[in-house]
Amino acid sequence: MPELPGLPSGRIGPWLREHLPERFPGGWDAELISGGLSNITYRIVPAGGEAVILRRPPLGEVLPSAHDMRREHRVLTALGGTAVPVPETLALCTDEEVLGCPFYVMTEARGRVLRTAADTAELSPTVRSELADRLITTLADLHAIEPAAVGLADYGRPDGYAARQLRRWGGQWERSRTRDLPDMDRLLARLAERLPAQAGSALVHGDYRLDNTVVDLTGPARITAVLDWELCTLGDPLADLGVALSYWHDPGDDERGLIPVAAGVTAHEGFPRTHELAERYALRTGRDLTTLPFHLALAAMKLAVILEGVHARFLGGKTVTAGYDNVGAAVPVLVARGLRRLDGSGA
Repeated sequence: MPELPGLPSGRIGPWLREHLPERFPGGWDAELISGGLSNITYRIVPAGGEAVILRRPPLGEVLPSAHDMRREHRVLTALGGTAVPVPETLALCTDEEVLGCPFYVMTEARGRVLRTAADTAELSPTVRSELADRLITTLADLHAIEPAAVGLADYGRPDGYAARQLRRWGGQWERSRTRDLPDMDRLLARLAERLPAQAGSALVHGDYRLDNTVVDLTGPARITAVLDWELCTLGDPLADLGVALSYWHDPGDDERGLIPVAAGVTAHEGFPRTHELAERYALRTGRDLTTLPFHLALAAMKLAVILEGVHARFLGGKTVTAGYDNVGAAVPVLVARGLRRLDGSGA
């Protein structure tokens, strides 16, 4: 059996046979799909059977309250059958004797994940426009779900979301930081000074972007699954929109290309620009976007903290795939963009 970082075959094999016996009666193979930036994802294929996906936290020390497999499993289970497409959950393991951490297994969604600029370069402008429309429509559908109707009324505190996010991620910065960055201190202080009133409460994904979805391109473009729910909670839907827009890459935004997450993916003809995507969301939901600049700055700060944590894991040799050597350089770029958002001077 394969030996992959974080997935010891001698322990995961017996667990799969015990908890998913119909799918894993015998041998299996596995591959690492992603790792380092978020939770680690593996594709496990039983001999002669259908693949499943296993998700576990990153290797090494993780920040408090981060990478909670129980919460991620719970929200995926709750959203099954709603207007928001998600994979089907199959099993949750809370016995840390197996992998040293909780993990869960889900079905593999059919379709493609568009991770790079090369992936979207091959698409037609029409398909790109369809994808953007489906992406923003699905986000609006998520925000329209009544949490109590899917058993998630207690999934978080509905009010005071931005203040809690600021406290949480400010604390994470202090735990993750590998260097002094005075501009981050200024950004955190200015965000605290300008906390807006909350624009309602909804289920928020927390890391919503095109490459956290699986898409089907065999006909009109559609989303077959939304992935990576580890930051999901109850909160301000405009904060979720701010995160989604912070990942968007408008053509000609060279600075955005210095931020490795989803760089270049939407910098092609046919994808709407950031402000157009925001307008589509407002039209779909009827929400006022007055406080959106604050949430764009908050999103930039959060991604900077996440990337600093990735950079710390990279320096400690705890990332399990290549390509993280330039992550640290993106942190001050994001901080500068956040400050400009608060000052009203654009991206």
